[in-house]
Amino acid sequence: MTDLTCCRCPWVDLSKPDYIVYHDEEWGVPVYDDKTFFEFLILESAQAGLSWYTILKRRTGYRHAFANFDVEKVAEFDQNRVEKLMQNPNIIRNRAKITATINNAKMFLNVADEFGSFTNYIWTFVDGRTRVNNLSALSDYPATSVESDRLSKDLKKRGFKFIGSTICYAYMQACGLINDHSNDCYRKKQIINQFKQV
Repeated sequence: MTDLTCCRCPWVDLSKPDYIVYHDEEWGVPVYDDKTFFEFLILESAQAGLSWYTILKRRTGYRHAFANFDVEKVAEFDQNRVEKLMQNPNIIRNRAKITATINNAKMFLNVADEFGSFTNYIWTFVDGRTRVNNLSALSDYPATSVESDRLSKDLKKRGFKFIGSTICYAYMQACGLINDHSNDCYRKKQIINQFKQV
């Protein structure tokens, strides 16, 4: 059961139970499997120009629309599938974002093939260890970093779309490559202690 007495990051809207659960159970937890990385790649790319909560509310819709985030299946989506997705009210019906997702699935598979897994690839941008930032107030949170700049540049070079540095930074936060829980947030030390990295 969610404990509202715990201290949380300043961006968490305590009036939204699903937002609290996302913060408490997923955000900032290091990811080591390609399926989860692909899921967040879809969701974070869809977020471009929108709030994260707008996407979070549609997460189930995205799961159903994009083959339970099966990257190989999404990579095979054709124009007919794009047209069906454009009629789906449970996702953001933006043609450029939908076609980018299919494109990104193909590029994702290329990276996984080259590096053995997408996981192997992306963790190199933080040298295999979660970056832990010193944040207290909402104004302390950066929108990008040196690492997200490098990741964005490399992904674009590899043919990915809707993957600017701000999106990459949010992606790295969500997937635990960066621990941006605030200093007084109870999850910060929990995650550090749970995922001690050599």
